[in-house]
Amino acid sequence: MDRTARGVKFLLVVPPLAGHVAPLRGVASVLSARGHQVAWCGPQPELSTLVSGRVFSAGDSAPFAVALRPPGLRGFAALKYLWESYLVPLADAMVPGVLSAVSSFRPDVVVVDQQAMAGALVAARCGLPWATSASTSTELADPLGSLPKIASWVSDLQAGLRARHGVLLGDLRFSPHLVLAFTTRALAGECRLAVPVAYVGPVLSPASGGWAPADDRPLVVVTLGTSNDAAGTRFLAESVDALAGLPSVRGLVVDPTGSLVSESVTVARWIPQVAVFARASVVVCHGGHNTVCEALAAGVPLAVAPIRDDQSMLAQQVVAASAGVRLRFDRAKAADIRDAIESAGQYRFGAEKIRESFKAAGGAEEAATHLESLAHP
Repeated sequence: MDRTARGVKFLLVVPPLAGHVAPLRGVASVLSARGHQVAWCGPQPELSTLVSGRVFSAGDSAPFAVALRPPGLRGFAALKYLWESYLVPLADAMVPGVLSAVSSFRPDVVVVDQQAMAGALVAARCGLPWATSASTSTELADPLGSLPKIASWVSDLQAGLRARHGVLLGDLRFSPHLVLAFTTRALAGECRLAVPVAYVGPVLSPASGGWAPADDRPLVVVTLGTSNDAAGTRFLAESVDALAGLPSVRGLVVDPTGSLVSESVTVARWIPQVAVFARASVVVCHGGHNTVCEALAAGVPLAVAPIRDDQSMLAQQVVAASAGVRLRFDRAKAADIRDAIESAGQYRFGAEKIRESFKAAGGAEEAATHLESLAHP
């Protein structure tokens, strides 16, 4: 019986990060529905809180909890921490578990999140076809291309990883077989790297629960995602003040700490984001890839205040696509946020163009088809 008849085994190797796991959940569901076997591999116990189905452990997730990251890091300090204190140690820690998963599950194809480089190392060592899951588009734009010294530093860190694990493969962030980009060219532009890229668009979770605004005023939502509680306190407080000065709109600020109080602005610790964005007129956010895509999938223009990492590049993409405006996270006052909200509404046409590109890209179904091609070249 060939692989087509019995189905294909896909091993999904991921970090213990909700935003990186999210798009692959939809892809895994499609693969399973098509008769394939899917298993996950990543640090525990966090991974089992994010996915269902068969899970192989790849080390302890506790040392890699998002909450451990110093909240004030910016610029190169943030990049240095990301690589030296997170990505490289995570890869070293995960390799034994990924090797064990490959030995036990015997996958035909390995799918590797860009921040779980252990999957690339093991797939290369075992001679397995593998695909990169690019949950954010930033690396595709080669952000270090104009920074040769920093690019060389990242290359040296990867060289150390490869040497420790006996792999000759080049850049661990990009599979030579396939890169799944969960975005579109309309937002991210063309990839500048010599790798095969499939732009499949975002794979978003379905709206959970019903939600309706309290009145018919235009809704403005402010959210900084799930990982910026400590860093976001000042910005969220300024946002409450900004919205209090805009009586013509309905303000909704997501404050996971529960510390903010307002008589004229709704403050919530959590919202059903997809359902709420479907009713929004403007979204103010930090530039996290999932939040940006969920807003643009609803055709909602953005005011983006990037904090760190890939968020600055995503803010740049939003502005270049005429889908929103940019704010300075550390310096924005209520007046600045109010001005950004008022001007962002002018970019609805650009946001709607991105929405149409997302619809046409194919999402999880298209991603699954590309992955099947690796098993049946």
